[in-house]
Amino acid sequence: MVSFNLDHHRNPEVLIQDFNSSVRILTLNRPRHFNALSGKMLSQLLRLFLAHDHDVKVKVVILKSNGEVFSVGGDIVEIARHLYNGDLRHGLKTTEEAYKLLYLIATYSKPQVSILNGIAMGRGAAIYLPSRFRIATENSLFSMPETALGAVPETGASYFLSRLPGFLGEYLALTGARLDGPEMLACGLATHFVPATKLALLEQELIASIGALTNERTSSCDLVFYVSSIIHKYSIQPALKERGSAWHNMDVIEKCFSKRTVEEVVSALEKEATYTDGHVNGANPWLTSTIQSLKKASPISLKISLRSIREGRSQGLGECLVREYRMVYRIATGEISTDFREGCTALLVDKDRIQKWEPCKLELVSDQMVDRYFSKLDEVEELKELQLPARSNLPAIAKL
Repeated sequence: MVSFNLDHHRNPEVLIQDFNSSVRILTLNRPRHFNALSGKMLSQLLRLFLAHDHDVKVKVVILKSNGEVFSVGGDIVEIARHLYNGDLRHGLKTTEEAYKLLYLIATYSKPQVSILNGIAMGRGAAIYLPSRFRIATENSLFSMPETALGAVPETGASYFLSRLPGFLGEYLALTGARLDGPEMLACGLATHFVPATKLALLEQELIASIGALTNERTSSCDLVFYVSSIIHKYSIQPALKERGSAWHNMDVIEKCFSKRTVEEVVSALEKEATYTDGHVNGANPWLTSTIQSLKKASPISLKISLRSIREGRSQGLGECLVREYRMVYRIATGEISTDFREGCTALLVDKDRIQKWEPCKLELVSDQMVDRYFSKLDEVEELKELQLPARSNLPAIAKL
């Protein structure tokens, strides 16, 4: 028996499917808005995940989306409206709930499965990453495009991206480049690859198999084993693109994105594009696209992002979230740079996507300016540092 809890709304932003109380499926349900994460949606997800974590009858929680897009990230229209109206505290409340949701998923006490059968960007990608089981398909696309908007990858991005192979995390954070499903599996962003045509069968078997265990004394470890074995039955090893992808340019990524500064990264890429074994290499579209992405992005966002990823390498998830919350506050206030407001205006008002960044060049962004984004919020009037809930299950994330 399947019941649909519409949460007493005519058009619920999260659909709740209850399968004999053992398996809950939460579905992002704003397809007309590309499942952008509104404040209301984040609040509901946080409440539901917490309730299911405490409900002994619920054995497995599945997160997926309605439509062809998993989530384009935070609701930029809602964010911009609060920003233009000077309602910073509402925006910070949304950020706080997004961070607490991610932390809750990362420390979940029972198996949690996220299915990415479409595009995931920014915060939309972020709520997928902390799941123990992360399923990708041939329709999956992953991206952290914040630097092109005058913002930075956050909501745990500095933790997750910094743990990818080599310097792939720096590449993704700075350029906003997209990875497809096979690439996500290869680098560890996804734990399994399941063809989209098999997803319905996978869900049905999870429901039936886990439902049969509800009357048994099944440990958390046993549940993880059962879920893993079922997903494995439907998983395949997909072929990677033969050329033109990040995965086939890992040697260049290692050479260039390992540099200490953004200026050195750009210089190394330009040198790589000009000469390869002594020959002009202008015909490499991947290199050209990578350099163009960096030159179009906000210079100060690039520098903040690089430092954030580097610091994330030696920090736990909680530490990363606390630091990123500081960064988001200062980006939103525009007290150091108004690039995020400029990015929102170019995207939503002018719609020409032509940004006028300030500072306009990398060399004009000083270390002191970047330092201010990382400083504690203790001195800010009536604003506290991010407080994450105490969790006993640290960590429950599948290894990246």
